Amino acid sequence: MSILNSLPHSADDLKQMYASRFEGKSAYRKRVWSELCSFFAKWIPADATVLDLGCGHCEFINRVECRQKFGMDLNPEAAELAAAEVMIIQQDCSEDWRVPPGSLDVVFTSNFLEHLPTKAALERTLQHAYSALVPGGRLIALGPNIKHLPGAYWDLFDHYVPLTEFSLAEVLTKCGFRIELCQGRFLPYTMSDGKEYPIWMLRAYLSLNIAWRIFGKQFLVVASKRPEL
Repeated sequence: MSILNSLPHSADDLKQMYASRFEGKSAYRKRVWSELCSFFAKWIPADATVLDLGCGHCEFINRVECRQKFGMDLNPEAAELAAAEVMIIQQDCSEDWRVPPGSLDVVFTSNFLEHLPTKAALERTLQHAYSALVPGGRLIALGPNIKHLPGAYWDLFDHYVPLTEFSLAEVLTKCGFRIELCQGRFLPYTMSDGKEYPIWMLRAYLSLNIAWRIFGKQFLVVASKRPEL
């Protein structure tokens, strides 16, 4: 059974839900993601082929500097908001990916894995990501950490799978990945939502790991596909 058929949300439901959730925040979110893309560049070579898993409104994939860009999402609005150079794949990510095996250098995903309907769907998705990556390719994942958001985690209607940095690292290892970074506290939960803090504050925050330990509510996990022997 596909995710689309097992969720209570159609593609049109997703479009309406996220348009309402992020209404009036587009310009600020774009500025935030421009800064975050600079931070993530250390793991993303300029000549990389990158897929943004659960690309949503394409804030990351439109701005990241790389050679070739893909976005995957069920929300039809992704195709409307993607830059011209981004190829959008509208599909259930737990089904076989419509990209050749070993064709991606980086799979990036932000605040998406918790929206998958079951842990089985999450594991299948990570298996497809592993297959799609080149040997040595990376998966970069960030998202809300249930450990630090025990109540607020469930405030969004489409959160299904509770995750911590360790539970995600465990299933990634099960799928064959090697964990490079397992950071339990990274971004605040509302970094690009709610109050619009000055971008210089975000830049300073990203450079101060001690601040992560105080304000971080999202995990950051970086894993790589084991090189072929």
